[in-house]
Amino acid sequence: MITQNTALFTIFGATGDLAHRKLYPSLFRLYKKGFIRDNFAVIGTARREWTDAYYHEVVLDSIKDLIEDPEEAKKFASHFYYLSHNVTDSAHYVHLKDLSEKLDKKYDLQGNRLFYLAMAPEFFGIIAERLKLEGLITTDGFNRLIIEKPFGRDYESADQLNKQLRRSFEENQIFRIDHYLGKEMVQNISAVRFSNMIFESLWNNKYIDNVQVTLSETVGVEDRGGYYDNNGALRDMVQNHILQIVALLVMEPPLSLKGEDIRNEKIKALRSLRLYDTPEEVNRNFIRAQYAGNAEEGLVGYREEPNVNPESITETFVAGRIQVDNFRWKGVPFYIRTGKQLASKETYIHIQFKHVAMNIFPTENVSEVAEPNVLTIHISPLEGFSLRLNAKRVGQGTEMKNIHMHHIYDEDTQLNSPEAYERLLLDCLNGDPTNFSHWDEVSQSWHFVDRIRKVWDEQDASSGSLFEYESHTMGPKESDELLAKDGFHWNQFNWTESYLKKKAIETE
Repeated sequence: MITQNTALFTIFGATGDLAHRKLYPSLFRLYKKGFIRDNFAVIGTARREWTDAYYHEVVLDSIKDLIEDPEEAKKFASHFYYLSHNVTDSAHYVHLKDLSEKLDKKYDLQGNRLFYLAMAPEFFGIIAERLKLEGLITTDGFNRLIIEKPFGRDYESADQLNKQLRRSFEENQIFRIDHYLGKEMVQNISAVRFSNMIFESLWNNKYIDNVQVTLSETVGVEDRGGYYDNNGALRDMVQNHILQIVALLVMEPPLSLKGEDIRNEKIKALRSLRLYDTPEEVNRNFIRAQYAGNAEEGLVGYREEPNVNPESITETFVAGRIQVDNFRWKGVPFYIRTGKQLASKETYIHIQFKHVAMNIFPTENVSEVAEPNVLTIHISPLEGFSLRLNAKRVGQGTEMKNIHMHHIYDEDTQLNSPEAYERLLLDCLNGDPTNFSHWDEVSQSWHFVDRIRKVWDEQDASSGSLFEYESHTMGPKESDELLAKDGFHWNQFNWTESYLKKKAIETE
């Protein structure tokens, strides 16, 4: 049975891209499914001078592809109100409080308030402080604060921001959103581990050779050159998305699926990551690179992008070896890579199991040989699982064939599956923190990343630690060499391309 939620949503940064592309469509999906209906309202705030009527047009435009009943969409949009607001001006919070109290009575919202900060992080602290000082935090309902990454740009700034927020909100009221934790297949990591004895019994250094996590993008920095040049791939992707995925892979079984129990195990997992303290350790285990463009495809290099320093040494690609110093994972390398303008847009995890101790099948003069088993968790654009096995080819002899057993969710299933922001907004409404980052997770991630960042920041372009890669490849050769030193290689089988070709043949 679906429970209708009651709350006032206040979205700071309501005119921005995130609100238009993600938040309004997600709220509409929740509305259509009945999770919010009559007893909700949304206040959108930003500096632009919009009217309520124009705001409704913006909201309707953002959900146009989801509309089946125009009257339903109009009724949904009627719950939205706009207030021009300067977040640094305390007088503006008086108007925000007045409108909030008016809507609380109109829609019987019971003092439940959810504040979404969809704007630049330098304003997070001042907004949180003003919400408390000006009396917008209620005493007769719940108050929850959702903030987007980046949560600081190093441990020191993150700690300062956290202290600011904690002066107004308790830790259990702060929901640090990482949309990767809302993805179907990221949430499936725990399911495949803890509900299948075939995997949980093998999920350790006795049976697993290495783990590979890839988050690749085909686009460059586009119009985000100014932001990206001050952050880079390490801060933008590794500190949050990748380390959250690694924590789910590494953590011990929680006592339950409750948020506190899962978070406790993730915190322990992040604490077990080996910290690299010297330049030698960093350069041996992590590499960074920039895309150099591709003249044939008309792609410019990173330094030629708008708003990027022509002499920038900011990385657009990171590959690294993460080592876990605990009993379960000692000696198993976790290889991670992420980058802009790579050959494919995919997110996936490869868990490669150890090979058989003695291979009795022929390895010479055959088209394929027995390969280690690999469990792949496809996160996007495909969603599902695949498992690489070895079998004998049909016919005479003992020649081997690599086969892939897979379960990829079909298009209808994916379309009907909740989008990441939809899941996470509903979790926040329900007060479920499971798929949000606790401060201890954030702080531990920064402790890991800051050491790498410090070494890189102290090395200039002539140090030889910044490599280049041609656009629409899978990164520099040094990324391959990182694994080759351990006797491994990136599992490059392009599942997305292979699967789409197979589906095209089946539908002909």
